[in-house]
Amino acid sequence: MRKLLTILLAAFLIASVAAPPVAAGAAGASGATGASAAQAEATCEYPVELTDATGEDVTLDEPPERVVALQASDAQTVFEIGAEESLVGMPINDFTSHHDAGNRTNVAVEGQQNVDIETVVDLEPDVVLAANVTEEEDIQQLREAGVTVYHFETAEDLTDVRENVQRTGELTGACEGAQERIDWMDERLGALETALEGVERPLAYWSMGGGYTAGNGTFQNAILETAGVENLAAEAGIAGWQEISNEVVIEENPEWIVYGTADPEMEPALSEGAMETTAYEEGNLVAVDSNAVSQPAPHVVTAIETIVEAVHPEAYEEAQAILEEGNGTEGASENATDANGTEANATNDSVGEEPNETADSNETANESTGVGENTTNETGENTTNETGENATDEIDADDKTENATDGNGTEANATGENATNDTDGAENATDPEESAESDDGDSIPVGIVAAVVAAIAVIAAAVVGFRRL
Repeated sequence: MRKLLTILLAAFLIASVAAPPVAAGAAGASGATGASAAQAEATCEYPVELTDATGEDVTLDEPPERVVALQASDAQTVFEIGAEESLVGMPINDFTSHHDAGNRTNVAVEGQQNVDIETVVDLEPDVVLAANVTEEEDIQQLREAGVTVYHFETAEDLTDVRENVQRTGELTGACEGAQERIDWMDERLGALETALEGVERPLAYWSMGGGYTAGNGTFQNAILETAGVENLAAEAGIAGWQEISNEVVIEENPEWIVYGTADPEMEPALSEGAMETTAYEEGNLVAVDSNAVSQPAPHVVTAIETIVEAVHPEAYEEAQAILEEGNGTEGASENATDANGTEANATNDSVGEEPNETADSNETANESTGVGENTTNETGENTTNETGENATDEIDADDKTENATDGNGTEANATGENATNDTDGAENATDPEESAESDDGDSIPVGIVAAVVAAIAVIAAAVVGFRRL
């Protein structure tokens, strides 16, 4: 009997020694995945204290559950960064008609753009987002009613647009979505900058209608310059949004006229001076989505791309190729390599396409080479290893293209997509030499099978020995 107990104890120890690597390996894999996910996820830290354009210190102790957007650009930015679930109030009119308003409350006075103060107060928001065009009087009334309001600075360039997006993320608890949208902007603008290097920059007149244009100190000026043209208004010494005389337009004689419109098929309402220029005579007119070009939000990028495509078509094609090449190789960490060395591209971003188009959010980037499959142990049982075929994170690709104009000619935003484009597909790549196991832990490594077989053999010997005792 002692011999039997000794043999059984030895068998148990063999199995015990073999078992820990499984637990350790599983824990290690889980820990690595968790660390990667945590590293990739940009989180907001609360409490947060921010100073707005009025000098007011706005403090949020925790992520807001109820957000109100006072202007169309505020609402669109919220949609773009994926924070719309907390949006309870927004202007619901022609300028936000492309948003899914759902059961949200209209905070604009019916038939007007003015803020309905009483409605906003009744919504009991945790924070109110107020774009730069919001009247100071409205801001003051809301604050006197005990409402927390953040008033944004006027955007003068693309850096300010990025800051608006980032700040909206902090104010809504959607920092990750905000950063993803900023990264999307930077990727596309970087490709355009490379493609436009060294090109000639023709003179362009930005027609806002009513004889107005945008000069130095406006993000429309930055849009034109980034698109590879010189802004006539800036050349003429105009700052901000001002009227420009027909004489100045005729004298400067631009080669291109750029204008915003909700319908590219409609004839532009141009001034007499504009219609006496080389641009008009040669038909060099560029219709840009009025929402994309007149609100300080991520889709100023689409306005820039539209201008580049018309004025510098070869550079536009080059930029598109750069983005496609990036998605096919480096892809801003969005490409995962499978066990055969084949790269799996997680997104389908290229110039002119919407930013949130994923190739397939559930496609796997971890196709196994068959290592560990059909391992047969000595008992004749066939153990199959299901290998990592669902190792990718699911991506929310719920695109909602949202176009709206606030009517003031100073803001625009072209889309309200959920900002989930820059998911790090590299997390999903598995080195075949490291493991052929699935995330479920269904597979049994060969070493473990061998150990179990050895243990069974020892136990069998023990039983035989016991019978002889």
